[in-house]
Amino acid sequence: MDRRTFLARAGAVFLAAPRAADAQPAGKMYRIGLLSPTSQGFGIEAFREGLRALGYVEGHNIVVEQRSAEGRFDRLPALAAELVRLRVDVIVAVVTQASLAAKNATMTIPIVMLAVGDPVGAGLVASLAHPGGNVTGTSNQNVELARKSLELLKNAMPKLRVVAVLWNPANPVYQAQIVKETEAAARGLGIQLRMFAARDAKEIDRAFAAMTAERAEALTVIVDSVFDAHLTRIAALAANGHLPSIGGFGKYAEAGGLIAYAANFSEQARRTAVYVDKILKGSRPGDLPVEQPTKFELVINLKTAKALGLTIPPSVLARADEVIQ
Repeated sequence: MDRRTFLARAGAVFLAAPRAADAQPAGKMYRIGLLSPTSQGFGIEAFREGLRALGYVEGHNIVVEQRSAEGRFDRLPALAAELVRLRVDVIVAVVTQASLAAKNATMTIPIVMLAVGDPVGAGLVASLAHPGGNVTGTSNQNVELARKSLELLKNAMPKLRVVAVLWNPANPVYQAQIVKETEAAARGLGIQLRMFAARDAKEIDRAFAAMTAERAEALTVIVDSVFDAHLTRIAALAANGHLPSIGGFGKYAEAGGLIAYAANFSEQARRTAVYVDKILKGSRPGDLPVEQPTKFELVINLKTAKALGLTIPPSVLARADEVIQ
């Protein structure tokens, strides 16, 4: 398997993981707040695994206070405020909206972000190398990956002209950044976009019905925690609508989508646990550089391609890290 590894722009060496034997301070029960739009996905379990690998055991030396908005982004500010009232030692915030809610709720409790596309553009940190303030963590660079997704679709389907874009308006700050980047990429590739908004499972179904009416030729799924929770459903709807699709989720092709191109969320989540460890041991979040992904994975599902009657060019297959037969 050919895996392309990209250099992280900041912080990878600085945040080398400590050994489990000396990772956790002894004699104190730490409270870790975990704020996310959904209860699963986006590396949450991998984050917990990362904590365990560093010697943090729930009920022994840490308590994880998990708060999930269950897909309702408007609930995030209240949940963040609840974690602040609990006086947690650190808040781990999953995706941009949760990170913004946490930052708005406290200027003193350290915040570690996970799976945030553009932390500087969102106003979460001053810079990647020197975050300042009380926020640091990992960025998944999904704003840039939006452009790459369109390029991959175009390479796989050279005659492609009309692409549907599934996005979530309930996540406005991050989604607006990606939509803008996608529109810019489309202009450069000679592609027309059709935007379809969805906030939940019912709206996802309605969006796909509308895609058929708009005669979209392919689909790109913008990364979002709600969509992450419904990957299998989205992939099935795309297949039923004869839409070749690409998603920025590591498991999208495995779920039945045609192409997945994404940062390794599990690896990022485990790296997020390293930030928590360093902060609990005294590091200031503003001094810890934001870490960007070092691995991007391209997975192509040839079974899906065959069902769609699509032949993937050899030049595209040669770039894949994994091909599902």
